[in-house]
Amino acid sequence: MSEERETRLFMISPDSMITPDQLVREVHAMGKGVTAKETCYGSVVEGPRKNVREVLAEIREKHPFDIYSKTRAYPAGDMRRCRAHHGTRPGFAQLEAEWEGLYLVKHGLLACERGEKFDIPKKKEKLPVEKFKKICEANR
Repeated sequence: MSEERETRLFMISPDSMITPDQLVREVHAMGKGVTAKETCYGSVVEGPRKNVREVLAEIREKHPFDIYSKTRAYPAGDMRRCRAHHGTRPGFAQLEAEWEGLYLVKHGLLACERGEKFDIPKKKEKLPVEKFKKICEANR
C-alpha cells in the first residue's frame, strides 16, 4: 500500500443484526470513491486514505458498537492473499478469533457507556515451585 491509499477490514460483531451485504451497500451509498468488497465477517474497504477514514468515521458514528475496523497490509484482490486466486490464508485463524470476541468488546463498551462500575480482578500470584512439586507428586 502506498502512503496515499489504505485498506481496512470492517468486522461486524457476531451478535449484530447488520449483514455484510448491508454494510457494503452503506459504504457504496456514501459515495466516497472507495472500493468495498463483501466478506464473511463484514467487508474490505480500500481507497484514498482520506476517503477510507471518512467512511470509517461515518460507520463508527452510525454503528458504534456493531462494527470494528483494523488496517490490512494487502490490497483487496491481492494475488498473494485472494482466495479467488488460491492465495494463502495466513492470519485467518487470528481474524476468526478476534471476530468471535467482538461481542464481548461490544457489551463491555455498552456497560461503560451506561456508567456501570466494575472491579479490577486481583492479580493471580505465581505458584511456588515447592507447592507445584507437591501437587505433581501427590497425583502420581
